[in-house]
Amino acid sequence: MAIGLAHPGRMVEMGKERVDEMIVDRVNVPVADSPRLAGDLAVWLIIVAELLAFGILFLSYAFARTFDLALFNASQRTLDLNSGAINTALLITGSWCVVRAVQAVKQDASKAGARWLLAALVCGGGFVAIKLMEFSAKAQAGIDLSTNTFYMFYILLTGFHFFHVLAAMIFLTILLVKTRAGRYGSHDAHALETGAAFWHMVDLLWIVLFPLIYVMR
Repeated sequence: MAIGLAHPGRMVEMGKERVDEMIVDRVNVPVADSPRLAGDLAVWLIIVAELLAFGILFLSYAFARTFDLALFNASQRTLDLNSGAINTALLITGSWCVVRAVQAVKQDASKAGARWLLAALVCGGGFVAIKLMEFSAKAQAGIDLSTNTFYMFYILLTGFHFFHVLAAMIFLTILLVKTRAGRYGSHDAHALETGAAFWHMVDLLWIVLFPLIYVMR
């Protein structure tokens, strides 16, 4: 019984077709998105530098406190713990609003994103108002950097952080205007992520600062 054999030329042609199919399949395989940093690298470098600066101040405060616990504890009792707690809630709520804003914009819901940014700014404005009242009360009581070591650190730390809150609010205001104009969306939310990263840094610093200055005895 005769056994049919494929023509050599046909076999070469079939082999070539198979190789071509494999190449096409290889090209069409989706490549996983490479991980990237959320936000601008330059701003992240600034964030790291600011965290290091605050870290040094926090350690300096803790070190100085060990030399005069009685003075630090007595001075801490003059602070308004309720105001500090409210400010903590305001900044954490503001961070949540910023997260919701980024999520909304990435889903092309710019109007919702703008509303969430506005809510975050309201939280920041509340923080600023409360801190200004607190600073004013201390100034009226004659308290300044030279009063004692505790108040020196209190004014330096809370004042330095206060200006960071203002900077974050300016950043968010610019992002709010551009979000309302439709500049950001699923195609590009990089600047919004950068602003969110800076705001979260400000929030994180207060979460450390509040118990350190207001609560710890």
